[in-house]
Amino acid sequence: MRFTLRQIEYFIATAECGSITLASERINISQPSISTAISQLEAELGAQLFLRRHAQGLSLTPVGRETLAEAKKLLDQAQGLYLKVSEATGMVQGNLSLGCLVTFAPMVLPQVIHGFRAAFPSARVLPEVTDHEILLSKLERAQLDVALTYDLHVPDGFVFTPLAQLAPYAMVALTNPIAEQSAVTLEELAERDLILLDLPLSRDYFMGLFARAGLTPKVSARLKQQDVIRAMVANNFGYTIANIRPRSSDALDGQRVHKLRIAGDQMPMRLGLLRVARQVPTRMVSTFMDFCASIISNEYIPGMELPVMEPKRISRT
Repeated sequence: MRFTLRQIEYFIATAECGSITLASERINISQPSISTAISQLEAELGAQLFLRRHAQGLSLTPVGRETLAEAKKLLDQAQGLYLKVSEATGMVQGNLSLGCLVTFAPMVLPQVIHGFRAAFPSARVLPEVTDHEILLSKLERAQLDVALTYDLHVPDGFVFTPLAQLAPYAMVALTNPIAEQSAVTLEELAERDLILLDLPLSRDYFMGLFARAGLTPKVSARLKQQDVIRAMVANNFGYTIANIRPRSSDALDGQRVHKLRIAGDQMPMRLGLLRVARQVPTRMVSTFMDFCASIISNEYIPGMELPVMEPKRISRT
């Protein structure tokens, strides 16, 4: 046997994604490396695993579909071997399939993965960045071990471990007149154009802030891409509401935004770890969760500014 587990991993990722480009983004490996690994695997097995269609990407051949099922079993057995050795020796090694919510992944994920790998060199983190609903689905199907996300919706059968609270704030153009205020009310915002982050569950949270105050915002646009929303806001097309606080105030076109505190006691989002309750955490998962708890808190969130809190009222009695 002259094929490697790495080739098997690349084959599975490509088969599930339907293209080498998407597989490259998913597992963070260059496209030429994946293409070479698949060609070597096909040569070793003496079979064509994919039909290559330029317009439609890749599709599995009949033998490719059978090989995929066996390849997944083989990779599961290999991972099981790592887990057994880890439990027996106390070492942390093997793969961790980590989900991360798309909204804060660019800020949190790099430092979390880098720090964990530095502390445990024999561990390999395989990240998956997507929205909350897909994270729930992949956790339930055991395609992810644990996920960094919000407590937007935690169904029965899941366990959420909170790490930090993120209060909502208004994001406006630096040139917007209300940027000079120390804070803005929901009533003031409701009269202006809102560019809404239109992701599952997130949209309900943002709209709920207004609903609890008996207000209906003027939604001028619904977009799923944070960078586009940020650029639109920076160019004064409207405001948006967010919880993550990037350290940079620049949009991709060089225009700048301003973070403005929302007055009142607004419900924060809680950033934390989500896993399936019925699955007993492995040493790898438990160690990773402990590591996250050691570096993420209300006092420090990787890649972000800390929120500006509502001033405390001083009693004069």
